[in-house]
Amino acid sequence: MPPMPWTAPAVDRTDEFELVIADERTMIDTRLEIHRETLLHKCAGLTAEQLAEQALPPSNLSLLGLLRHLTQVERTWFTLAMDGQQDRARAYPTGGADFNGARPDVAAASYAAFLAELEASREIAARFALDDEFGVPMWNGRPASVRWQLLHLIEEYARHNGHADLLRQKIDGTTGW
Repeated sequence: MPPMPWTAPAVDRTDEFELVIADERTMIDTRLEIHRETLLHKCAGLTAEQLAEQALPPSNLSLLGLLRHLTQVERTWFTLAMDGQQDRARAYPTGGADFNGARPDVAAASYAAFLAELEASREIAARFALDDEFGVPMWNGRPASVRWQLLHLIEEYARHNGHADLLRQKIDGTTGW
């Protein structure tokens, strides 16, 4: 009997309307988590082949590509920039490897790498206050605040979750947040 194909697991999601009154840090952290969970939710129940399915050729946009891209985004902004681990390798090489390498055979490993990067990002962010600043390497050390970075990540996820909505609907007709 052939092994069961890998399928993205279901995700417990935060009710987006559960926390509407809170201090600024709790609100920002929660909104970022909701966006992270939304991307995982859009992938839930899909096989590796479905995750790697491209939107509309010649575009290489896929749910798996988004997971890989956001793995790199998390590493860039939290591990490399905020935590200053400049010797840490990129998650994927430059030049579009996050999207170009989004094949079914790497889906499970890419999904696991995304989850591991999220955990590392959460641990790093928890050590900083919103008003703390760090030098951004890709801006030649120009400073950014933790507040700005967390809001930037919310924007990044919001943009890509819009892509994820369309990709998921194309794959199996599933819609909704």
